[in-house]
Amino acid sequence: MRKKGIIVILTVICIGLILCAGCTDEKVKNVHESDRIASIEPDYINVTIPPNIAPMNFSIREEGRFFKVTASSVRTGYKLSINSSDGIIRFPEKSWKKLTADSKGDSIKIQVFASADDKKSLTAYKPFFMIVANDAIDPYLVYRLIFPGYYSWSDIKIIQRSTESFSEESVIENQMLEKNCANCHSFNGNSARRFMIHIRGSKGGTYFVEDGKITRTDPKIDAMPGSATYPSWHPGGRFLAFSSNQVRQSFYSLPEKKIEVYDLVSSLILYDRKSNEIISVTDSDTAKYLQTFPSWSADGKYLYFCRAPQYKTTDTPGIEELKNTHYDLARKSFDPESRTFGETEIVFNAAEINKSASFPRISPDGKYLVFTLADYGTFPVWHREADLYMLNLQNGSTTKMVVNSNETESYHSWSSNGRWMVFSSRRMDTRSGRSYFAHIDSLGNQGKEFVLPQKDPGLYSRMLESFNIPELVDGKILLNTRDFAKAAEEEALMAKDGNPKKTTNEQPVVRKIIRPKENEKLIHE
Repeated sequence: MRKKGIIVILTVICIGLILCAGCTDEKVKNVHESDRIASIEPDYINVTIPPNIAPMNFSIREEGRFFKVTASSVRTGYKLSINSSDGIIRFPEKSWKKLTADSKGDSIKIQVFASADDKKSLTAYKPFFMIVANDAIDPYLVYRLIFPGYYSWSDIKIIQRSTESFSEESVIENQMLEKNCANCHSFNGNSARRFMIHIRGSKGGTYFVEDGKITRTDPKIDAMPGSATYPSWHPGGRFLAFSSNQVRQSFYSLPEKKIEVYDLVSSLILYDRKSNEIISVTDSDTAKYLQTFPSWSADGKYLYFCRAPQYKTTDTPGIEELKNTHYDLARKSFDPESRTFGETEIVFNAAEINKSASFPRISPDGKYLVFTLADYGTFPVWHREADLYMLNLQNGSTTKMVVNSNETESYHSWSSNGRWMVFSSRRMDTRSGRSYFAHIDSLGNQGKEFVLPQKDPGLYSRMLESFNIPELVDGKILLNTRDFAKAAEEEALMAKDGNPKKTTNEQPVVRKIIRPKENEKLIHE
């Protein structure tokens, strides 16, 4: 009886397999081969992706009542087949991981089919490919989720999202921190265990995280013109460079320019975590400069930054005056033993080509520096012409990157292995920043960029928030808002002035501090 039962079960299974095969292999009476690739959103056509990326789900933007997509490994032939009635293609995570693993160092061939009436008459679009790099990407992306506005910060979240799946969690939700502004998160070498976040307002401070412990600090000393902003960790972890900025924004009635964010005053400072001291980064040059966006070299021997002559004539400069503000890329050598800096060297003279540089970021191997170049000013987020440029630090050559669009590109950073770059782009709707990734090999060659994949590929068309300051990290952050709220109840550790004391014959350094006017709100995105 047991033997007969097994035979019956096997017979049923075989019949089922035959029927299923008949369903999937049913002959199509009419196949029309299109001479073009199907239109899809997001644009994942011929992109270069990591082998550990989440499924690259997309929507087919073609007419039809039935759609089919095949995705196959060019190297092994392993194939996925997805049917859809609405054109939304979602790849199963487990099958997708096998597909990318099989295609590592090669490519995935994707073909789209569409039917206007029934499955027996199909349009077969030309196939496209996804190139799968050998280089993995960091497993998490951390970004600030914020509505693209000018003043409001009532709803801000710092989100960590898995790049390998669609799981995401909040690290900070400012609703639990008296709606204070949370910004300028920065990681020491892409480490999820060592980072800092600025909180502004009633819970204000710089919150340092080290191996699960949060320390609330206040790095502001009297010699600083403003708060500590735009942080950069020295590779050793002891030092952080900041700029201290008084930031303002002006609004205009010009169709092409509605807002401009600028610095009235900005200077560089060094924070020594070991001694809890703030040191001004001084220069023997007697000319006055705006200095901002510090960024350490991979070996920690140089501090790169942006600087422009400080010549604004009023507290509220006009647009023409701001258009004459051009920042160059510069650097100073650094001696960690004496905590001293060398003289300023110009690395890229943007002013001589009537451009302005910002956000320098050096690759972990020390070969390349990527920066944003705009027509003028210090805050390219509101500049449509802002593009990413790559400076080869070995030979000094500079090239415009191929990842640019006709809209704003900014807020870029490197992966821990230096083979991927994430950046923010407004190319989708001209309003909200989205996180894009680009592969960059050891020779500086760039693959086609792609937007962070979502489980629902139509999400970007509905959401308003920007993915602000995207940073790749090497693991999951094991802290949440409650941990930061608890730390906010502690007294802030006040930084000490570590600058050399002035002799009685020296005049004290007095920094111009411009107070906000009535009803004017300090901003810092």
